[in-house]
Amino acid sequence: MTTSAPAGRKPDWLRIRLRTGPNYNKVRRSMRELSLTTVCEEARCPNIFECWSDQTATFMILGDICTRRCGFCAVATGLPKAGVDPEEPSHLAEAVERLGLKHAVITSVDRDDLPDRGAAHFAAVIEAVRRRVPDCKVEILTPDFKGATDPLDVILKARPDIFSHNIETVPRLYREARPGSSYRASLALLAEAVRRGAQRVKTSVMVGLGETRAELSQTVRDIRDTGTEVLTVGQYLQPTPEHLPVVRYVPPAEFQELRAEGLALGFDHVEAGPLVRSSYHARDHYGS
Repeated sequence: MTTSAPAGRKPDWLRIRLRTGPNYNKVRRSMRELSLTTVCEEARCPNIFECWSDQTATFMILGDICTRRCGFCAVATGLPKAGVDPEEPSHLAEAVERLGLKHAVITSVDRDDLPDRGAAHFAAVIEAVRRRVPDCKVEILTPDFKGATDPLDVILKARPDIFSHNIETVPRLYREARPGSSYRASLALLAEAVRRGAQRVKTSVMVGLGETRAELSQTVRDIRDTGTEVLTVGQYLQPTPEHLPVVRYVPPAEFQELRAEGLALGFDHVEAGPLVRSSYHARDHYGS
């Protein structure tokens, strides 16, 4: 097995190439004009320059204030403004059309303050995109809905092309990394999405938070046992000094080992690499 680089200064393989050309500026301008939020900015994604330059983005709906306080996430936490923005579905669909997207990724903050956890709004966004850009594939990345299954039914009725919910880390680290969430509940949500006929089910895991290789391998097996078809694995990067520290920087060779391990378990597609995030190269995850 390959060895990890010690935490501290970022290794060379995590260097990011900045690209802020016309396409990047077009995406940024569209988001501002339509008052939309992207997880690319809110979560300080390292791939924002590459993805926006390629005219792809991950939209974040239901506001920019999350009701959870995950130890790895840069999204602001607190009490969101009551209700939802009724114009958001149409504005998001307009952005998809403007950018000529063939694959739109839509995620959200946690909205534990809403009775349906935001499920109806997710469905409204999917339907708005379908009406305006019928040939665009729609991928959604949802919260865990606190284990409730009614929100899942509402969303799956809108027929997203990919249903995604992120496991994020190994169960031992959940108390620090995902307080208020449950490893078993997240696995159960993925399994229910498969059981209830989701067209394609996907999840993502971060490495470098202090998990052991054995814990990571068991988590990958647990995920596969749910029937989930697509797995992404990427390096955790500390967004601010107030967030959980990076325990290790995992070298590219180990990501290749993880990819091979996942494929051997039966995943249809495994995207693994230091800068991989759940929506990185998302267009490649639908039909592979």
